[in-house]
Amino acid sequence: MTALDHDRIPEIALDWHRAGRGAALATVVETWGSAPRQAGSQLAISGAGDIMGSVSGGCVEGAVVTEALEAMADGVPRLLTFGVSDDSAFAVGLACGGTIRVLVEPVGDGGDRLPPELLEALVAARAERLARGYVVALESWSRRLVEPGQEAAVDARLRSDKSGMEEDGRFIAVQNPPLRLIVVGAVHIAQPLLIMARACGYAPTLIDPRAAFGSAARFPGEQIVEDWPDEAMTALAPDARTAVVTLTHDAKLDDPAILAALDSPCFYLGCLGSTRTHAKRLERLRAAGVTEAAIARIHAPVGLDIGAKTPAEIAVSVLAQITLTLRRGA
Repeated sequence: MTALDHDRIPEIALDWHRAGRGAALATVVETWGSAPRQAGSQLAISGAGDIMGSVSGGCVEGAVVTEALEAMADGVPRLLTFGVSDDSAFAVGLACGGTIRVLVEPVGDGGDRLPPELLEALVAARAERLARGYVVALESWSRRLVEPGQEAAVDARLRSDKSGMEEDGRFIAVQNPPLRLIVVGAVHIAQPLLIMARACGYAPTLIDPRAAFGSAARFPGEQIVEDWPDEAMTALAPDARTAVVTLTHDAKLDDPAILAALDSPCFYLGCLGSTRTHAKRLERLRAAGVTEAAIARIHAPVGLDIGAKTPAEIAVSVLAQITLTLRRGA
């Protein structure tokens, strides 16, 4: 298992199906109370009972696997409701119970099964970093993939990054591209920031043309790009699921990356530096023709003001601000 297998649930289910092992996808469609997993959380189950992912944090997985194996045998999807008691919830680290509804879909041809070609199209879109809404009518079991711009309800859920039920009885599963973090400057703060970002589900990339700074010894296992920042940013093509952070304090390195980020739809741009440093930065940007609306997108000095002092604490403040911007648009 790789570190990212828990984020590859559709891919793993498709692999199991193609290998002739049988596969089913279980998806949380609705929650009440302190349910441990949000709507859209998934569990893949093979015909041998292998699992990847989670729909409850451990409370109901056993029952879901049993239902999934039966669904693979009879080809009939299930919509399951589980009430997680206070005792069971406490056992998995929750303060109190909750209720979840889980959709179980066997993968296969014919009947009401999840068609392999639809799962293949979903996996292909994910590989190309293309946003999609997976829409299931829970009464008829009709399914389709919806692209951005085709349906208002899907667009709203893609923007909020929140899967869930619609009033008409359809479930919309958000399939947004994975989050990315581009960090410019292989400075000390970047070391804990990349580690923390990866733990929060980001695929981080470090840009620094100074080989001595961006070395594998200092950043083991990280993706390091040694091109000049503007060239690297062009190649990486930040999208609406990308955060950019500049850390070098060097205008020759930070400014080209900032200009490239402002010319992209990245959802966050944060720049390290004191208030005085940022004021000088703004003078350069305005002289380069950057508009006030674009300048307003910059978070600087970077990070939430939590009194951070150490590189790790500053990394915490930066990631917290990225999270706040992603989830609340702040």
